[in-house]
Amino acid sequence: MTRLRLAARIQYDVERIAEHLRQHEVADIGARVAEMLGALQLLVQHPLIGRPVADGLRELVIGKGSHGYVARYRYDPVKDEVRVAALRSQREAGFRG
Repeated sequence: MTRLRLAARIQYDVERIAEHLRQHEVADIGARVAEMLGALQLLVQHPLIGRPVADGLRELVIGKGSHGYVARYRYDPVKDEVRVAALRSQREAGFRG
């Protein structure tokens, strides 16, 4: 079974997204974050499901509209490992740093 690893910056990304949701008075931030992180489990069964982007990375689109997020990740078939590098809202301009 494919191993799922989250980069250290994922915690920063989740906190940044949660702060944005707080500023916009979203009702159940915890549920929204849990939904976003839970969707990453799909990569364990289907590591190539995300759209390919530059430098061997892939992007998994999670949800849609104001509930939409994008996870950028890399799949290593030799190690059978998915490493999620970053998360952002679909409405953000791009990934940071």
